Amino acid sequence: MKEALLYQKKDGDKVQCQLCAHYCVIANGKKGLCQVRENRDGTLYTLVYGRTITQNVDPIEKKPLNHFYPGSRSFSIATPGCNMRCAWCQNWEISQMPRERHLVSGHELSPENIVSAAKKNACRSIAYTYTEPTIFFEYSYDTARLAREAGIANVYVSNGYMSAEMLELFHPWLDAANIDLKTFRDETYRQYTGADLQPVLDSLKKLSAYGVWLEITTLVIPGVNDDPQELQDISEYIVTELGTETPWHVSRYYPTYKMERTPPTLPETIRQAVEIGRKAGLKYVYPGNLGEETHTSCPVCGKLLIRRSGFGINRNQIDSDGCCPVCGEMIAGVGMAGQ
Repeated sequence: MKEALLYQKKDGDKVQCQLCAHYCVIANGKKGLCQVRENRDGTLYTLVYGRTITQNVDPIEKKPLNHFYPGSRSFSIATPGCNMRCAWCQNWEISQMPRERHLVSGHELSPENIVSAAKKNACRSIAYTYTEPTIFFEYSYDTARLAREAGIANVYVSNGYMSAEMLELFHPWLDAANIDLKTFRDETYRQYTGADLQPVLDSLKKLSAYGVWLEITTLVIPGVNDDPQELQDISEYIVTELGTETPWHVSRYYPTYKMERTPPTLPETIRQAVEIGRKAGLKYVYPGNLGEETHTSCPVCGKLLIRRSGFGINRNQIDSDGCCPVCGEMIAGVGMAGQ
């Protein structure tokens, strides 16, 4: 247990957490909405510092990040807990563990040991993922600073529900992020996640302004966010506010958690979403969970540059300057050149 960062003391032993956009006011002896930050006699503590619930070596494309050191490895960690309650969560056993099982479990793993393991496994980055990394901010913050010293990049895979205070403190250590833009309707966010849309949009713009490499994922769910107009609205938002070079991953939904009776997304719906994104002006749109290769092609001449099979790369023909070898177009991303 460790004293939390980013909170203010209030009257009567209450505290206000300033870590995420919920800004929970927490009474003495109570926990915030995430269930992993607790007020003890006017001091806010994080209950998950140093407690990993899972750790793996993943291809960076699994995050998914297709334009951040493609083909590299990422040492991936998570702790229990989340600041949303998504009805379709694929990792609900660990993200909702503190809320549903009143349990915060995990294995002790220090920031130093995480960085050491990443180096041992030849990982180009450390990914804070699987659950919402914002809720284990102090843990990721300490790890990220050590990683930077070791020449290892830091990646957040997040729902984007951070506070402005958290992003201001953390962004110098954050190299890339994949943010879920779950829907483009506030009422849908509230109904299915227990959160609001606007703070996610605010985080996206702040991350972009801070220079963090950004990719967006939308899980397309039948009857929830698969209306073509909503997908069009998401596309136009990315184009207008984040830029045409921002990759958008549109992923197929499979029944899980509280939505087991909702059928899988039709493959045709995902392909339609890809076309909507491209017609809106996005240069890089990728289908996800569809069993199809997610190649990267030059947005100008169409040259196939990165050939992928699953999460692996078979060939990368981007030149040493990060450009298409045929027409010279600069391919957006970080560390894009082939070896």
